[in-house]
Amino acid sequence: MANAEDATTFNPAVINPEVERTLGAEDPLAEPVGLPAVEIDLTDGTIDEIAQRVLDAMSLREKIGQMCQVSSFGTDLPKEVADDLRGGRIGSLFYTGTPEQTREAKRVAMEESRLGLPLLTPRDVIHGFVTVFPIPLGQAASWNPELIEAASAIAADEARAQGVNWTFAPMLDISRDARWGRIAESVGEDPLLASAISKAMVRGFQQPVENADGTVVYEGIAACAKHFAAYGLTEGGRDYNRAEVSISELHNAILPPFRAATEAACATFMTGFSAVNGVPVTGHRELITDLLKGRWDFEGLVVSDWTSVIEMIEHGYAADRREAARLAVSAGLDMEMASTTFRENLVDLVESGEIEEAQIDDAVLRIIRVKLQFAMPRDDDPLADQTIESRREVAKRLAQQSCVLLKNDGVALPLKTDKLKRVAVIGPLADAARDQLGCWMLDGKPEDAVTLLSAIKETLGDGIEVVHAAGAESSIDESTEGFDGARDAAESADVAIVCVGEGWMLSGEARSRADLHLPGSQRALVQAIAETGTPVVLVVMAGRPLTIGAEAELADAVLYAWHPGTMGGPAIAELLVGDESPSGKLPATFPKQVGQCPLYYNHPNTGRPALPETKALIGSGRADFPEDQKYRSHYIDVDPFPLYPFGFGLSYTSFRYDSPELTTDSIKPGQTIGVRVRLTNTGDVAADEVAQLYVQDVAASLVRPVRELKGFRRVRLEPGESQVLEFALSTDDLAYYDNRGEVVLEPGEFRLGVGGDSTVSLSETFTLRGSEVTDEAKRSRLRGAKANVVAPVASN
Repeated sequence: MANAEDATTFNPAVINPEVERTLGAEDPLAEPVGLPAVEIDLTDGTIDEIAQRVLDAMSLREKIGQMCQVSSFGTDLPKEVADDLRGGRIGSLFYTGTPEQTREAKRVAMEESRLGLPLLTPRDVIHGFVTVFPIPLGQAASWNPELIEAASAIAADEARAQGVNWTFAPMLDISRDARWGRIAESVGEDPLLASAISKAMVRGFQQPVENADGTVVYEGIAACAKHFAAYGLTEGGRDYNRAEVSISELHNAILPPFRAATEAACATFMTGFSAVNGVPVTGHRELITDLLKGRWDFEGLVVSDWTSVIEMIEHGYAADRREAARLAVSAGLDMEMASTTFRENLVDLVESGEIEEAQIDDAVLRIIRVKLQFAMPRDDDPLADQTIESRREVAKRLAQQSCVLLKNDGVALPLKTDKLKRVAVIGPLADAARDQLGCWMLDGKPEDAVTLLSAIKETLGDGIEVVHAAGAESSIDESTEGFDGARDAAESADVAIVCVGEGWMLSGEARSRADLHLPGSQRALVQAIAETGTPVVLVVMAGRPLTIGAEAELADAVLYAWHPGTMGGPAIAELLVGDESPSGKLPATFPKQVGQCPLYYNHPNTGRPALPETKALIGSGRADFPEDQKYRSHYIDVDPFPLYPFGFGLSYTSFRYDSPELTTDSIKPGQTIGVRVRLTNTGDVAADEVAQLYVQDVAASLVRPVRELKGFRRVRLEPGESQVLEFALSTDDLAYYDNRGEVVLEPGEFRLGVGGDSTVSLSETFTLRGSEVTDEAKRSRLRGAKANVVAPVASN
């Protein structure tokens, strides 16, 4: 869905002029003759029974109407939209106007249409609604699925109170390239972490409740797993670009978070804009029908992204709008967003026999089931048991746990408030409420956000003077006119808190960047403040990993806060003064230079990997690399290693990991090996640590990643406290997909390690003896393995 920050003025034609109606004088969905009145009970029976009852009463045109999603902007419900609702020609109305408009549309659909079906009213509720939480990439840095689930539930409750019953979240695209703007909306680069967050977000949005008879009802709003699939591998980090991915990589790295969403009973899926291995996903039958609906048994509905049906024409995959509609429905798409090819063409395609009505029936049954689960009228107030304060407290906790301490030389943090007289708060993002909320924020209000500047003043109190100088008007301001005031503020202070990064408009959809440095004059601003000699605490707010190596060198401490949301200011301020210790861990690898992208920790090895001591040649004063380093995989102008690795994050205390203990040094298929490690807080501050288990398959039939995350635990320890952490590693966890799309469990040696980030030493070994795959692995991991998208069909 395209980014619409102000829904009341957003014009869809700006994104794609073809959103404008292309219908002629005769609407293909207008019934040629009047239909008899019908009474349908939407409450008696099971969901499937009711859905079939509704389907049996529908005309072909009413069925196709359910497959059409439209948007309506402004405050009032337009007459033509109301008429379409009465005529059964709309199945979903995008929440783009006001709650009053949406409620009126729902009323018309249920009270004035022949069938009386409820209306799906979706909205991009990405990281909050009224209460804005950190951007999803920031939430992932918390490594706390339980807290993320709580935040998603609050977002769903606030949205439902305004008439929304469907969110286009979570975005589950594995993202390895910091240039891509939508990495901000992702949950990072690792499939295991992303899968855990996938389930948490789906549960939080949908809020399933099991009845005494075993049936499940939902108290939240429908979730939507997007963008299915491989959208995050967009070539060159350019949005909407193609993705080329091997069969094994698709299943091992890209699909697991989506599979996790189906396991959490996610109600809907959304296709992506890009082409995967040459086929636009909106027309990709092997992904949608064969894999998702077939082998994964997904029973919900699949919706296109904004106008992605007609974009198959621009791709060169469909010749015209009619063919685009046919390809989309044949692929298994159930609902078209924004464009109108279904409305224009599906009646004729069915009547001509090019599309079977059974395909239409399957789509409509899926849509009705979702409506019955999430769109039926409800009298309860989802916010009745909540206060604004309680929701903001969750936002603060999540923002706090999302912040990642990247540097803390000389124990610059926490601030020693008993020794401070004056604090300088500097930078264009220190008091920028809108920027703090981040991209894809449609409904939160900047005036509700508590900025870092205001929070620092509140936290330090009257006894410590706080001086403020922005230094630049915005993150993209190239001017240095404000530097003198910033220098003066820093020189007169005991410490300078410098808040820089990206404004909200620099990340998100269609916000790819070719340069990952701090934009505008901010790099020079950090340099100018560092030259004053005042200790510098760098706070970075951004929607992606930035190449801040030079600025980090100048600073005494670096706290990466992402775009932290409504309560970002208090969350950061409390961390700076030590009320809480930073505990965030990076969900994405930070490159030193943009030329390293894509950069990710779980990459396959090469036959000539760079040696750990490899340094850049240019600028070293050497004529060439040493002989043992020369012909290896590296650059000549920067070393090949990240600025900060995946999983990295410092604390105000220190932790010691003892060597892992294994319950056995040899396992057979179907068995589980236990991994125990003692973790001790060796410092004098109570803090959380995220312990991470990594495993390497030493030799396999395919080149495997150098290491893979196989488990993590967030644990809080008091000073001096120890705790034995236990991980269970089954042989199913050691299996992988090959390039035939089949699961492989091969005998051999494995290495593992447990530590605080992805660079932990893999010091322990064990052996897998045998190569069988358990039935459970086949059920949970292998559905879809025989689809053509998974394995090319050989011919002899």
